[in-house]
Amino acid sequence: MTGFPVFDGHNDLVLRLLRGEITPDDVASGLPDGHIDKPRAQKGGFGGGMFAIFVPSPGDQALRQDEMRNPPYDIPLPDQVSETTAADWTERGFNALNDLSDAGAVRICRTAQDIEDALPAGEMAAVIHIEGAEAVDREFEKLNAWHARGLRSLGPVWSRDTVWGCGVPFRYPSDPDTGPGLTDDGKSLIRECNRLKIMVDLSHLNGRGFEDVARITDAPLVATHSNAWAVCPHSRNLTDRQLAVIRDSDGMVGINFASAFLRPDGRMDSEFELDIVLRHFDHLLHSLGEDRVGLGSDFDGALVPDKIGDCAGLPNLLTALRSHGVDDGLMAKFTHGNWLRVLRKTWGD
Repeated sequence: MTGFPVFDGHNDLVLRLLRGEITPDDVASGLPDGHIDKPRAQKGGFGGGMFAIFVPSPGDQALRQDEMRNPPYDIPLPDQVSETTAADWTERGFNALNDLSDAGAVRICRTAQDIEDALPAGEMAAVIHIEGAEAVDREFEKLNAWHARGLRSLGPVWSRDTVWGCGVPFRYPSDPDTGPGLTDDGKSLIRECNRLKIMVDLSHLNGRGFEDVARITDAPLVATHSNAWAVCPHSRNLTDRQLAVIRDSDGMVGINFASAFLRPDGRMDSEFELDIVLRHFDHLLHSLGEDRVGLGSDFDGALVPDKIGDCAGLPNLLTALRSHGVDDGLMAKFTHGNWLRVLRKTWGD
């Protein structure tokens, strides 16, 4: 434990449950692999975060990480997923999160105060997030029903197209300007999320879609798990222009631990020093200010730096930040305070 509980912008633990790789009791008692379980969370000060419900692509297409080891690369977008398939998978995701709660591994949080109360506790604070909104119907009946069940954050796209807009491909080098913006339905989705006070996640959305959200939304702009394009020129990262728009909206960015989005060479290779993470931290801090930077690990969904390894390794990053000159006040903001601030402003509690 570090004394600074970490609230994290993104993880994919639920995906492992839905694939049948692990059980809720495994998460509660401890796992031999992966990035998150309750014992390691307690050891590393991982207090919880956004738990994503993500629908895999047809045929369970992988990210093709081997191809990302040798830049340059341009991996095509996976096929779209049908609303019926996505809705079934999403329902299972809600059930899996409830099972995690029943097993004592997480505490489902609907308000910022719920998170603040949960962070010192044994269970991980879990905010329900949908990554890629293929499951949402155009009348928004399911969106409203899922909000009533605790949905508080949603990304309109993952790295594939939806009826709402276009995601960015896994492409290096590339900027996020990779296609058209939001559809008319996508613009309606943003307005409905605003009405319900569901946070809209900009990670994975392409440049024109980002601009559309910025024009429409009345909430702070948030990218839950993205990095600085100026450090790593990957399509998944945020340009200085995008960072300025996020800053002006009083939003924030969570630093993603995915190796290919951190390394300046874009390689999917986890063997590197944490000074690369600190370069992203410094750039985001300079671009956004100290109230708008946090963590968005992508645990259980990415190849993370060996120097971190899993959630028990978070103290290694905090030690590096401390050596880098980060004081207690900024550390508290970076680890959890900034997330609590932006969620309160978004959710209105």
